[in-house]
Amino acid sequence: MGSCRAWALPELLVLSVWLWVSSASPTHPPSPALRVRLAGYPRKHNEGRVELFYNDEWGTICDDDFTLANAHVLCRHLGFVAATGWAHSAKYGKGVGRIWLDNVNCAGGEKSIGDCKHRGWGNSDCSHEEDAGVICKDERIPGFKDSNVIETEPSHVEEVRLRAVGAGARRQLPVTEGIVEVRYKDGWAQICDEGWSSHNSRVVCGMLGFPAEKKVNKNFYKLASKSQPKQKRREDVGSKKRLLAERQQLRYRLHSVSCAGTEGHLSMCAFQFYRGNVSAACSGGSAAVVSCVPGPLFATGSAHKKKQRQQRQQQGQPRIRLKGGAKVGEGRVEVLKGSEWGTICDDRWNLLSASVVCRELGFGSAKEALTGARMGQGTGPIHMNEVQCLGTEKSLWSCSFKNITQEDCKHTEDVAVRCNVPYMGYETLIRLSGGRSRFEGRVEVAVGAGAGEQPRWGLVCSEGWGTLEAMVACRQLGLGFANHGLQETWYWDASNVTEMVLSGVKCTGHEMSLSHCQHHGSSLNCRNTGTRYAAGVICSETASDLLLHAPLVQETAYIEDRPLHMLYCAAEESCLSSSARLANWPYGHRRLLRFSSQIHNNGRADFRPKAGRHSWVWHECHRHYHSMDIFTHYDILTPNGTKVAEGHKASFCLEDTECEEDVAKRYECANFGEQGITVGCWDLYRHDIDCQWIDITDVKPGNYILQVVINPNFEVAESDFTNNAMKCNCKYDGHRIWVHSCHIGDALSEEANRRFEQYPGQLNNQIS
Repeated sequence: MGSCRAWALPELLVLSVWLWVSSASPTHPPSPALRVRLAGYPRKHNEGRVELFYNDEWGTICDDDFTLANAHVLCRHLGFVAATGWAHSAKYGKGVGRIWLDNVNCAGGEKSIGDCKHRGWGNSDCSHEEDAGVICKDERIPGFKDSNVIETEPSHVEEVRLRAVGAGARRQLPVTEGIVEVRYKDGWAQICDEGWSSHNSRVVCGMLGFPAEKKVNKNFYKLASKSQPKQKRREDVGSKKRLLAERQQLRYRLHSVSCAGTEGHLSMCAFQFYRGNVSAACSGGSAAVVSCVPGPLFATGSAHKKKQRQQRQQQGQPRIRLKGGAKVGEGRVEVLKGSEWGTICDDRWNLLSASVVCRELGFGSAKEALTGARMGQGTGPIHMNEVQCLGTEKSLWSCSFKNITQEDCKHTEDVAVRCNVPYMGYETLIRLSGGRSRFEGRVEVAVGAGAGEQPRWGLVCSEGWGTLEAMVACRQLGLGFANHGLQETWYWDASNVTEMVLSGVKCTGHEMSLSHCQHHGSSLNCRNTGTRYAAGVICSETASDLLLHAPLVQETAYIEDRPLHMLYCAAEESCLSSSARLANWPYGHRRLLRFSSQIHNNGRADFRPKAGRHSWVWHECHRHYHSMDIFTHYDILTPNGTKVAEGHKASFCLEDTECEEDVAKRYECANFGEQGITVGCWDLYRHDIDCQWIDITDVKPGNYILQVVINPNFEVAESDFTNNAMKCNCKYDGHRIWVHSCHIGDALSEEANRRFEQYPGQLNNQIS
């Protein structure tokens, strides 16, 4: 991936220098040969995005904690006397491949950036939107020698697009076919198709978010088509005129492109640049044209969608999925083995393997192969380790890998991916106004943006607006997860947009755009049309992820007949079934199914109650505050899903009962303390506290499903709500109860879930 190829000519503007490092940091030893270069566009010769050649692969540096001292070290590496500044947030464009360093902290006198303190090579929680750059003083170190020739013309391929032509130019997004163009100066340039192969097309399609390429009708793109019938030529005369005008504007930039087909970016292929006068360039060919096959999420046209739906039905349930990602095409990689979903350990995880995952899921090649549970920790088994793909496999299961034991890996090493996805333009149809930062504000959407029409911006009615709708809005904005969905936004009244244009929005939380959610369409129906009732959001790059420790429920479940005189407080908090109101208080008892709940936060942000402590409710009987009225739902269901008993648990106290090693507790309820669950910690509700039960007094003997759902009303945003439910099989004989097969709701295959729900029951108390 990082080897010098035909395109790496001596004339490269990309400024690079070989630095041989003689001494290694005791904690983070650098590579024996560390190569540094400046890249990006537009820029001068003494500035640019910092790129490091480490472990045979080019990568970037994250801007977290970046300082001028870091820039001094890098600029001296490159032969400049000092740095005059540095740049954050990918000022010189986003790089590709690995992000090699993060949280770099140099004193300023180090000889190598590898000698500075940092998190470790390849250990980063950044995206390429945070690539760091430097500005060096335009004065060379006396006697400093390097082999670089500095030009005024960029010689690095960074941005690629497909330009639809003719009738195709009016097609809806995504653009799946067109002329391949690369960014050049202030415009775009083409690639000569002499020697162009399907491998090249595969790389281009992967970059643009498509899993595969297909043959293209090149005759359509050629003006000289004498072999076509006259009638056909007359029909195409309009397209030919457009093509002629476009062909006259062609300016070629690249030729002799040669890809293996497994590269993640065109810049990793061998190619050559045209130099000087290119008026006669590509005389024996024409502009390279590519046609791509979109994945199921981005397929257009009913015929295409029907074909892909039939293919999915034939293939059955997918054996791979992404979890915990904020955007489409990113997340923790989980694979299905047997009937149980599990994760992958990050040993030897790289872009080739990540790209196989992305293409298998219907996306393009991988932008990033992430390690160290960057998308949160999974649960259950770890199915694979040391995955090694060639890049040509149709499925990750076709790659070589090792089965592991529990000692080999932990969930702190779960892998994740960020895939290339097609450009759909959804982010151009939504914006925020009035917020204190770009992550918050009143939601404004564009409607009526038809062909040739200017969009009309308006507000979203906040009736029914909640966390799920806010999650979709934040995803569409490209701002990550939703922190809050707000129904009143009078404090963000800073825009001249006052008209409500969208109402009745109801989302499942997985949609890519608010327009994909249910809504009233053009028939606006909003009781409060004032701007103070316009919907708003607060977005966040990270989110919590709660899940229940299922084995503990199974181990601690039991029945208690509790006297009514001990249940007054519980009745006050509605923790008993409705028939308890008709009981002969204080005589008699209620039959309770009791169990312990241990709720873990496996996400990337602390779980905090939505309500601030000023609005917590004091309950005199139990003498504590409720930060959430309903934190968990407890239900007894028949096998067909009918509810026969229910309970609920308010958040008596959200706190860190215990934490993983090296994680400090942050939340404690004593003395009206802050409530929450820290990442890597869990909150334990013991079986012997009030309301930690289901009242089953009225339940008849039989076979049932015990279901526990955390955060059931989506009050607090999480990265993944599909793992909030836990289910168990249970048999109740009127005296005893057997609880078994407890599992998180999405932990099993579809077939295993069907077997679970059709469980015929037991003849004895021996659980097999």
